[in-house]
Amino acid sequence: MLAIGTPAPDFTLPDQNGERHTLSDYRGQRVILYFYPRDNTPGCTKQACAFGELYPQFREKGAVVLGVSKDSVASHKKFEEKYGLPFTLLSDTEKEVLQAYGVWQEKKNYGKVSMGVVRTTYLIDENGVIVKAFGKVRAADNPAQMLEALD
Repeated sequence: MLAIGTPAPDFTLPDQNGERHTLSDYRGQRVILYFYPRDNTPGCTKQACAFGELYPQFREKGAVVLGVSKDSVASHKKFEEKYGLPFTLLSDTEKEVLQAYGVWQEKKNYGKVSMGVVRTTYLIDENGVIVKAFGKVRAADNPAQMLEALD
């Protein structure tokens, strides 16, 4: 994980509509940047839907939500449409941003070791500095945790 107080690495990634986004596009706003393993899995769906339900409250507090996984733009589009997600999903198929943010790690699941995304969420301030970092978050609880972190 990246350290609190350090500048968040900038990036350029396509969203669920194929439009390019950079982190610097969001200067002047607080950004909740959450990394998740995969579209349409139970935990990731709970997390995304909870961020979606709370999205108006995030906007009221001057924050945007950006979800990042290694899934394709097409996968993100289906995920967004299926659940009516009101925020941006970014596709990092090359895993460059996942690695830059320290979330592409070795994981153990039922004794099997593989590389994957460790569910992690960063709160980035208006100047692009990481002010909070949460690793190995619980999918269902993370959106409320992040809303509280904005206070």
